[in-house]
Amino acid sequence: MQKLEKAVLYSSVLVAVIAAVAPDVFAYFPLVLVLLGLVAGFMRPIEDVPTRVLYYVLAAALPSIADNLDAVPGIGAYANSFLDQLAVVVAGVAIANFIVAMAKGLRDA
Repeated sequence: MQKLEKAVLYSSVLVAVIAAVAPDVFAYFPLVLVLLGLVAGFMRPIEDVPTRVLYYVLAAALPSIADNLDAVPGIGAYANSFLDQLAVVVAGVAIANFIVAMAKGLRDA
């Protein structure tokens, strides 16, 4: 399981880098990134509530924070795009953890 988690993480970063550098190569980068995030979230659900909330906030706030990198000449647009792509992965993890928490809550009720 440990190797699969690492493979999903590395794949997420690799796809995010490719999507940031060459976004027109493949039209479904966001779908792939969300699926990788969902897989990561279901493989290792976050039990700690504050950490889960951190993922929700990070998924919502990271793209607007990354927009500030556009001010950096040359590499800023690529860094912004990379963080935007990683935010899609984080959103997938957050969605998976929300589903797991809701299912656990319904099961315990």
